[in-house]
Parts: sequence; C-alpha cells; structure tokens
Amino acid sequence: MSLPAGSRILRFVSRKRYAPMATVFVACLALDGGRSGRFTVGSASEPAQGFVARQYVKTYLRPTTIPAPDDNPYTKARAALGKTLFFDPRLSGSERISCASCHNPALSWGDGLARAIGHDMKMLGRRTPTLVNLAWSESMFWDGRVDTLEEQALGPIQAPAEMNLDLDRMGREDQRDSRLPGILRPRVSGPAYRGDDGRAGTRTFERQIVSGTAPFDRWVSGDDRAMPGAAQRGFALFNTKAQCATCHSGWRFTDDSFHDIGVPGTDRGRGVILPASTPCSTRSRRRRCGTSRAARPTCMTDRSPRSQR
Repeated sequence: MSLPAGSRILRFVSRKRYAPMATVFVACLALDGGRSGRFTVGSASEPAQGFVARQYVKTYLRPTTIPAPDDNPYTKARAALGKTLFFDPRLSGSERISCASCHNPALSWGDGLARAIGHDMKMLGRRTPTLVNLAWSESMFWDGRVDTLEEQALGPIQAPAEMNLDLDRMGREDQRDSRLPGILRPRVSGPAYRGDDGRAGTRTFERQIVSGTAPFDRWVSGDDRAMPGAAQRGFALFNTKAQCATCHSGWRFTDDSFHDIGVPGTDRGRGVILPASTPCSTRSRRRRCGTSRAARPTCMTDRSPRSQR
C-alpha cells in the first residue's frame, strides 16, 4: 500500500510538528560560527548553488510504500481490528491500561513522561519509545532484543510490570465480546488462541503510524523553495563538518544502531543482549540512536530516561 493511504488512516500525525526540522539544520549552521561562505549552498531563490547539499539528498528520500511481512500483509479489516485493540484497556490485567496509555497519539505516540508507568501505577525503568515510522525499524525495544513487530507484539501485554495480561483470559474476553470486528471472533474462539490475530492486527495498525510530509521532504523531492537557504546550508553541515549524519542518517534520521557515548549508568542495555564474545566496543553500546522525526527525540546516553520496552 502507498504511504498516502497510511497517512490518511492516522491523521493524528501532524505535519506541522516536523517544521522544526529546518531549525535543526540551522543549528548545524551555528556550529560553523555562521561562516556560511564555507559551504556554498544557495538560498531558496538560488537553487542552482545547492550542489553541496544536493549531493546528499538521495539518501533522505521518503519511501513510497509501507513495508509489511508476507505473513501479515496489510488489509483494512486487520488495521481496523488493530486500532480497536490498541485503544482497548481490556488488554491489561487491570483493565485500565491500553497500548495508547503509553503510546498516546496526542503526545507523539509516547506518554510525555521521563519513565513509563506500568501495572499498579509503578514506574518502569525506561522511557516509552515513539511508534512513529516503526514499520522501518530494524530492531525493537530500546535494547533491540527482537527483530520484528510481530515478535515484539505480546511482550508488553504479557509483562507483569507493564500490562500484566494472561493471554488465555484475553481469548475468553474476545470470544464473548460481540462489539469486536468480525475478523477477530471466528479466529480466536477455543483454547488454541494465543493472541496471534490480535498481534497481527495491532502490528498492522502500528505500521500505518507514519510521519507527515515535512518541508524537508518536499525539499529533497525537488522543491527548492520548500526550505530556507539557512536550513539548506545547515543540511550541508549536518552531512559534512558537523557529522550529525554519522548517526542521524536516512529519511528517518536514525541509523537504527546503538551507541554508548561514555555517560556512566547501571543499565547495560544492549550489552546484556549481545554475547560476551562480542567485541567490547560493540557489546557496550546501550542506547538506540534517537530519530529527529519524533517530536520529542530522546537522548542516547545511559543517564537519560529509558523505556521498559
């Protein structure tokens, strides 16, 4: 399916929110002490002078489709099921917590808290990550312990500290509820239910959470007037002298990797997941590189808030 269709499904993702992207590039320009002559990148009225910035543009183009695994392709019915379950508090043992409790669409699909709140109102050890553009992520959870959304799906739901739900109970509740979409009821009845249908639905829904088209996206697509000249010069610095793109690369502004920048802390993160035989420089990486597409980008040091997920 195409990206525009996905964007229509979830209008919660505001386009205006991503206008500060140009500010990021202007900030990069400030790193050069304002010496704009160092990089000859034209203003919006002088697109022909934008060679330095333009040579990096291809790696920042938005994809035209939303990826989905072969065993969980997109369907409208499955997305509708996922949306119903995503906002349903019965997916928690207390029947008070839904996926949206932590991944609130009004808060950039996060919760706005330093650390997440789980079952019985207890604070968790890490910050809630955003769900924006998760369809393209190469690994899930802050420590990257699983590779796909399908593997990740039931983790928070079953975790005693988070949503604390027994899956057999979930199947019985679904079977009794006539309000749930028809796709669910025939397939969850009986003792064999293990949340597979709910998992497929919520992951399909979450893959449609895609950031809106920003001025930067229009600029990389060829609209030379979409972004001011100062931001274009900042983009050149972002990819060259400032070296921001070393970690914040691609259209999502992340390398999907894990970095330890030397701030001490007790959470080993990725270091717990990788085997001891892994070289120390890789094994000690703790935090995922934050994306600049999120309205509240996260810091990647161990002292910053983290999500239990």
